[in-house]
Amino acid sequence: MGLEQLIQECQRDNIKAQEQLYRLFAPKLFSVCLKYSRSYADAQDNLQDGFLLLFRKIGQFQFKGSFEGWAKRLMVNNVLQKYRSQGVVELVSENIPDEPDVEIETEEVSMDFLLGIIQQLPDRYRMVFNLYVTDGFSHKEIAEMLNITTGTSKSNLARARMILKEKIEAHQGNLKSTYSK
Repeated sequence: MGLEQLIQECQRDNIKAQEQLYRLFAPKLFSVCLKYSRSYADAQDNLQDGFLLLFRKIGQFQFKGSFEGWAKRLMVNNVLQKYRSQGVVELVSENIPDEPDVEIETEEVSMDFLLGIIQQLPDRYRMVFNLYVTDGFSHKEIAEMLNITTGTSKSNLARARMILKEKIEAHQGNLKSTYSK
């Protein structure tokens, strides 16, 4: 069964088709949820909630553009809505520190380490960082998505980068002291 037919069957509430669509897209959509979630367990919960929403809204998919892109956007919006309702995206100050320069010696910093420190960022910083850096949204788009100001989006990104810079520098310092012993 092709993807278009599978989606049409899901639109008819065919449980077998829903299961097949879940198996096909869950790994990709889980990685999206993981980027925006506080923990692995939260990402699992967000994936399940997102798929429930996806199956409720699948009738709105018009077969224009990619289904994967539509599903990813739905997952991101679902996670963001959850955090918006919890009030974690508010930031009072819009003072924007200078953009930190982060020099990463790639052989000393693993992708797992980078993903781990990004996931440890406070919710509002992690969401803005991922939306801007990994998903390519503008500050204006992020502000609309999170119901914050553009200045707050810029400030959150700058603060996220500062935290990441400090953690990377500390990690690189620890590695250098380990190698020099």
